[in-house]
Amino acid sequence: MALQLWETLQQAITAYTGLTPATFFTALAFGLAIYYLLSSMFGPSDPPPRPRSFEEEVQPLPPPVQLGEVGEEELKQYDGSDPKKPLLMAIKGQIYDVSQSRMFYGPGGPYALFAGKDASRALAKMSFEDKDLTGDISGLGPFEMEALQDWEYKFMSKYVKVGSIKKEVPVTDGSSSEQPATENGDAKPATTEADDAKPAEDAPSTAVEHNEVPPTSVESKED
Repeated sequence: MALQLWETLQQAITAYTGLTPATFFTALAFGLAIYYLLSSMFGPSDPPPRPRSFEEEVQPLPPPVQLGEVGEEELKQYDGSDPKKPLLMAIKGQIYDVSQSRMFYGPGGPYALFAGKDASRALAKMSFEDKDLTGDISGLGPFEMEALQDWEYKFMSKYVKVGSIKKEVPVTDGSSSEQPATENGDAKPATTEADDAKPAEDAPSTAVEHNEVPPTSVESKED
């Protein structure tokens, strides 16, 4: 069977090319050699190196780092401006690592202004105004609170919680001291040692003077 196919192929080569089978295969091998030689000389070189930004995107994300309690000013350092730091965002005082969604919350993303902040009020109202970029949710309606709850569930299920926002306690001035009150309810002025040591100006230095002369004992003689 194979011999018959070879004889048929030889006849076909001779009929269509006018060459003997040996000449045909020699010319075919020579042509392939020239093709590979020209391809190696004038073909495309090695592919250009990929941009560094692309390499950074395909690198695996580092594991989330737990921060604990941080202030709002410290949270602003994780807004995505520094690519070496994680991308963080807070909702209802809880901080989440949203680095895996950098294309949304990172610089240039549609929600970039929420990064590094507690944007609970803005998420509840779906607002992009600066005045709503706060964690204060007082005065929100039931529908806004429901929308905020949906956002919180999404963050809890998709992102890792890495900390919470530290609540700042207002510092009061404790230098002022209360003065004792008098019987009328007014504050009694504080006295100093100099006032205590000062003698009373109105106090007489001798016994109390009277205008009347004290009576003396007069001996009376009876006639």
